[in-house]
Amino acid sequence: MWRTFLRFLARLASWPLALLILFEEWGWDPLQLALVRLSERLHLRWLEPRIRALPPYAALALFAVPALLLLPVKLGALWLIGQGHVLLGALVVVAAKVVGTAIVARLFTLTRPALLRLAWFAALHARWIAWKEGLLAQVRASWPWRRGRVLRRRWERRLAALRRG
Repeated sequence: MWRTFLRFLARLASWPLALLILFEEWGWDPLQLALVRLSERLHLRWLEPRIRALPPYAALALFAVPALLLLPVKLGALWLIGQGHVLLGALVVVAAKVVGTAIVARLFTLTRPALLRLAWFAALHARWIAWKEGLLAQVRASWPWRRGRVLRRRWERRLAALRRG
């Protein structure tokens, strides 16, 4: 009975987790590109070669920076929610998630070679990628996903027809 219940909970939790992963997959490249452009405007691109040159454990420690920088922001969002400003607090959480994803995406791109030199990290990374791809394959094969793709294609065709006149 417990196994059935645990399987039910795992399936129930897999959808929100898959949506979160899909958001990060969708946002990974565009957000990273936006961060690159911002770093160019702020004249911070000189940091990238230094980040790339970090040894593996220093590169791993660097991932604590976004979490530490965004923690006060997230706590402020919780305070806003506690003060009755639910929408504002939720918007701050979403903004922190977007900014955090952009920073982590860029840092991971810069430090991936160093991180993959750690055997345990490389093994966990390979397992994560396999698990994530399996979960996303299940989502993409699901009826809601397939129906959403059909609706999106229809919408795109309608917009294209309107543009042509």
